[in-house]
Amino acid sequence: MAFMFRWLLRIATGLFVLFVAAVTLIWYFASRSLPDYEGNFAVAGISAPVEIVRDNAAVPHIFGETDADTFYALGYVHAQDRLWQMTMLRRTAQGRLSELFGQRTVSIDNLLRRLDLYNLAVSSVQAQDAQTMDALNAYAAGVNAWLAEINSGARGRGAPEMWVFNHAIAPWQPADSLAVLKLMALQLSGQADYEVLRARTSLMLPNARLSDILPDDPSSGVAALPEYSAMVGDLPQPTSGTRVYDDPLSPLKSHELSGASNAWAAGLTRSAAGSTLLANDPHLGLTAPTIWYLTRLQLETGDVIGATIPGLPVVLSGRSADVGWGVTTAYVDDQDIHLEQINPDNANQYRTPDGWADFRSRDSIIRIKGAPAITLRLRWTENGPVLPGDVFDVGSVTPPGHVAALSWTALSDRDTSVSAAMAMMRARTVEGAIDAAEDYLAPAQNLTLADRTDVAMKTIGMIPRRDPMHISRGRLPAYGYLPENRWQGRMPYADNPEFVAPEGGILGNTNNKTVDRPFPNHVSYRWGDTQRINRWRRLMQSRQVHTRDSFIEAQLDTVSFTARALLPLIGADLWFTGEAAADGTPERRRQIALTLLANWNGEMNEHLPEPLIYAAWLRALQTRLIQDDLGPLATEFTHVDPVFVERVFRDVDGASAWCDVIQSAPVETCTDMARLALDDALQWIDDSFGTNLETLRWGDVHQATHDHPTLGGVPVLQWFVNIRQSTSGGDNTLMRGRTAGEGANPFRNVHAAGYRGVYDFADPDSSVFVTATGQSGHFLSRYYDNLGELWRRGEYIPMSLDPALARGAALGVMTLVPQQNDD
Repeated sequence: MAFMFRWLLRIATGLFVLFVAAVTLIWYFASRSLPDYEGNFAVAGISAPVEIVRDNAAVPHIFGETDADTFYALGYVHAQDRLWQMTMLRRTAQGRLSELFGQRTVSIDNLLRRLDLYNLAVSSVQAQDAQTMDALNAYAAGVNAWLAEINSGARGRGAPEMWVFNHAIAPWQPADSLAVLKLMALQLSGQADYEVLRARTSLMLPNARLSDILPDDPSSGVAALPEYSAMVGDLPQPTSGTRVYDDPLSPLKSHELSGASNAWAAGLTRSAAGSTLLANDPHLGLTAPTIWYLTRLQLETGDVIGATIPGLPVVLSGRSADVGWGVTTAYVDDQDIHLEQINPDNANQYRTPDGWADFRSRDSIIRIKGAPAITLRLRWTENGPVLPGDVFDVGSVTPPGHVAALSWTALSDRDTSVSAAMAMMRARTVEGAIDAAEDYLAPAQNLTLADRTDVAMKTIGMIPRRDPMHISRGRLPAYGYLPENRWQGRMPYADNPEFVAPEGGILGNTNNKTVDRPFPNHVSYRWGDTQRINRWRRLMQSRQVHTRDSFIEAQLDTVSFTARALLPLIGADLWFTGEAAADGTPERRRQIALTLLANWNGEMNEHLPEPLIYAAWLRALQTRLIQDDLGPLATEFTHVDPVFVERVFRDVDGASAWCDVIQSAPVETCTDMARLALDDALQWIDDSFGTNLETLRWGDVHQATHDHPTLGGVPVLQWFVNIRQSTSGGDNTLMRGRTAGEGANPFRNVHAAGYRGVYDFADPDSSVFVTATGQSGHFLSRYYDNLGELWRRGEYIPMSLDPALARGAALGVMTLVPQQNDD
């Protein structure tokens, strides 16, 4: 026995030593890629030394003698901190993910190759102005200088992910930066997805009910559209399509997660300190690290500070000493699906208004790790690229003998959006920024601006010009060979919505409708918000004047207007009715839930049980309302639409018909459905948590899920690379935390403000900003998540252009010096 014990002890000791050695070795190789934030680095391509001061939050303050040197250093620090993220953005745009990830990403590469975003970016390089080209070239040289340092300095392949997905890194090119912006346009687009969903739904519902489940903004009416089946004839049976956006590596998001943001500004008459204020928090899918990277740039036209995206040398939301700017998704209807008829006698031709024409086509090879390469036949029509039938399940709404092509403003080979963004960043006045944005194409944004005296908002980006006789008004797929369905160029930039120096002194946008104009000058039929705007209006009008702190308070507001408006409506016949039920019965549990909600003020606070009860009830209610009418298609409606629920319970145009279950003999009322849905919700809560309702916490289910896109699903590693945070807010609060809408936990927070900034021009150096994770993309770095807890608590860091403040608490000063020639 002693002999056996000794050997078991030796084996256990040996295994432990091997484990420790393996972990130490892994840590050593991974840590080699941690960048240095101090020291001198000799590099080729700069004219004079460039100082990079990283303040105590690891935000780089870059001081270069020329703009080219400053952008060079920006490329250098982006690559230092976010090399893996940059290479993934480039690979995604190129449609080359499968070289690393195998069969998993073939559908993503298939779509990106067909859209041809990267080649369009390459062609667009020649369209940039000289100043922008200088910046793009300098930025690329800076990225490549860090790549050279990786190779010469044994810096662990540049990122720990490279040890898992080892592949050569090509030098950065100016086109790569243009492709990053096109990729962001794809992530923020959702009109094509929504068109197809509308077509699929219209095949199952009469027009009156279609207006319920896919409602227009209630502030205006829209004429009825033709029934889709009558417009296009016989169609395949709708099915559940391939969801390209399910993979975290996909840039294509569901229309319900296609973009959201907040921005507002106050002019002189509404600012307590005598100058202007601006707040901005753009919302994107949460990742680790966040897509945003904070920086300060010293430029010849004046210093700027704010949020950049690694790979793109532009401050997209930020300020200079004179102007602040913020962006929100404009929801411009900038995509159309065109149904192209194929020549029955020649499959290489499609129908145009002038007869049959050849598809523009070429082959493209996708190389797949661990599998044979596949060859795609890419086809384009005059309206745009032909889409695979499984994207958005567009094949189910495409008539036999036809294919679907996508028209989209981002599919330009003369895309000057980066040049326009660069000019906006250098503008010195509100008017100058608006003028600079004229050449901006995509993604369409509402640009909110403030200088020291004025505030303004302008919709920037190309708005397609449509024929007034367009058969579907761009709301449904339409035949591409009919002239009236084709785009007729671009609307004049002057016609884009514009608001300068508003009379009330305050303007803002929460992705809500900005203008009420008839088609074809309508901008869009689909807007991103009908709810948050109501809370914002109340907060703005509750004060005569505003301060930086009141803008922060609004940015962090978690009161749900939706909860306050809908709960009295759906629970009108349930509250305070009946005798008190016995403890432990379903009736008693329902009464407890109703009592909690009756005393709740609608605040989606992470520490309260009421937000979870409310959210589960509304989710169960919508499911009961639509599942019998829509069948399998009901799974596409993953989020509660408050306008739909209100229409049903107010019986707008007969919408209460949704409350009756078609397959049942009785006629159910909306009160019946509300009661049954509450029981469903409480049963789900009991199955999931098995605890008293009073002890529930919204934050336990509404956790912000900052997942690493590539390593986030790897066992063990996921505990190091993923970030989880209990958060307040919800789908319809100003501090928006959009829920997943599906899965085992449909209430996890997956889409929120990855960046927040508040700019005060009465005292610009008191401006503040923060991101959702940290500056570094290296999970072993203490700056990987150093800003995350501040973000969760609603705190900020200084956004100052004062060099002394940056140097005063700097964690490192790095200098790039020109490399000396040996001769």
